[in-house]
Amino acid sequence: MGLLKQRTGVRQLYWSMLLLAAGSFFLLLYALMWEAGNIINLPHKRIGFYNFCLWNQTAGELQCLEFKDLMDMGVDQFELVLARLCVYTVQVLCSFSPFLIIQAQYANTREAWEVTFVVLGLSAALLAGGLGLFLSQAWVCIQLSELSGGFMALAGAQALLLLQLFAAAMYLTWFKEVLETGRPSPEEQQV
Repeated sequence: MGLLKQRTGVRQLYWSMLLLAAGSFFLLLYALMWEAGNIINLPHKRIGFYNFCLWNQTAGELQCLEFKDLMDMGVDQFELVLARLCVYTVQVLCSFSPFLIIQAQYANTREAWEVTFVVLGLSAALLAGGLGLFLSQAWVCIQLSELSGGFMALAGAQALLLLQLFAAAMYLTWFKEVLETGRPSPEEQQV
């Protein structure tokens, strides 16, 4: 009975990781492509990784600011570019994570799960760092109530990445237990 529970748990963890990977990829796709990286998308304000547009009272329209205007407001150009690079790199890494998970599952080695763990950890760190860096630079123009679905999708992707990271850590714990006790791994017990 215990073996059956362990087999079922391993399968559920594997399929959960794949679903989480798909979820994080599609949330990033929505936030960065569909919403064009905008974390605020209102008729009077559009702020994102590529847009920094504020309402101009005299012209009566949305005016997009350039880097020199942003520098006058105290926003650092280098940090905005670095934030953009970090966040968009995560989308590329997340497109490979399902393949890494499948490869690690079928290779059934600690090294394969370590690579998966590192990529997931790097993705989570880059997304948190990039979003935090962007928010710290743009905070002068942002109010919490204005954050749009793009921001929520990025926050959701971050949560899913952390859950994947936790699941990969569980696999690594099982492999450590196998090496210390000499018991077969959960995947070998499935056969």
